[in-house]
Amino acid sequence: MIIAGDIGGTKTHLALFSVDGESYEYHCLGTYPSQEYSDLRTIVLQFINDHKIKKISYACFAVAGPVQKEIVKATNLPWVIDANVLSIACHIPHVYLLNDLEANAYAIDILDEKKIFSLHLGEDKGNRAVCSPGTGLGEAGLYWDGFTHHPFACEGGHTELGPRNELELELVRFLIARFGHSSYERVLSGPGIHNLYNFFKEVKHLEEPKWLQDLMNEGEDPSAVISQMGLEGKSEICTKTLDLFCSLLGAETGNLALKIMATGGVYLGGGIPPKIFNKLKEPCFIQSFIDKGRFKSFLEKIPIKLILDNKAALRGSARYCRLQIDRKESSMQLPIRER
Repeated sequence: MIIAGDIGGTKTHLALFSVDGESYEYHCLGTYPSQEYSDLRTIVLQFINDHKIKKISYACFAVAGPVQKEIVKATNLPWVIDANVLSIACHIPHVYLLNDLEANAYAIDILDEKKIFSLHLGEDKGNRAVCSPGTGLGEAGLYWDGFTHHPFACEGGHTELGPRNELELELVRFLIARFGHSSYERVLSGPGIHNLYNFFKEVKHLEEPKWLQDLMNEGEDPSAVISQMGLEGKSEICTKTLDLFCSLLGAETGNLALKIMATGGVYLGGGIPPKIFNKLKEPCFIQSFIDKGRFKSFLEKIPIKLILDNKAALRGSARYCRLQIDRKESSMQLPIRER
């Protein structure tokens, strides 16, 4: 059996998959609040105990952060995850670590077609890109070699925010004053929505109604309240926040498409896009995506698709694990060359 994990700054999802077969439906699922645990090892052992799992031979964990030499320091968690330490502590012989967006990229070819919605039609051939705003902003690419796609991770969400107009210049100054650095993740994420809201409140002096303040104080996630009120058009500050979020998301998705030459399509993942689905169908997002001067006509031909499966990273982790198993078995079956 395989344990696949999706480790985010807010929640950690673990699922059990079969080693063999073509299905990527899991046998059991556990969800744990990441911030309440000191490390991943504790969660994995609890999952094994909760589901009375006797033997695990393989595990693959998708983590929001850069993986180097089988170690990753989570970006939005105070965890350092070491594959070798996990292997020994959890009695799992083979443990793999992936960047969470790389795992999402591995999932694309195995997702149910009903779980992918086309926002913009295009030619759909060549490299692909994935852009996923959630607790943070993750990005990844898929290189097309003419036969198959090869996912790779990147940390593009932490590149500097490029302002396109006077409003965004003011936004960059606001972010630099607050954080010392103005990145796309500071605006295209759950906390990023709150940063945009505070920009409109503190710099542009838009009114924050008392009822809205009360709603945000009552809820666990102010960004969710802002997004919902923006979708419903019940507050000017929330509507402007959501409009700017979608415009910036379109711009950065277009940037990513150009950098990776993603003629095979750009995929939007993460927790936020499905929740603002109707807003993304409005012209603002697509207009910002294609607004690249001389490359407008080039971008108009690139398909944009929305991933609606919130377990994509789990399925991608399981697929990566199976690919590693297949490679090990294939290498063992290679004939010995005579000298």
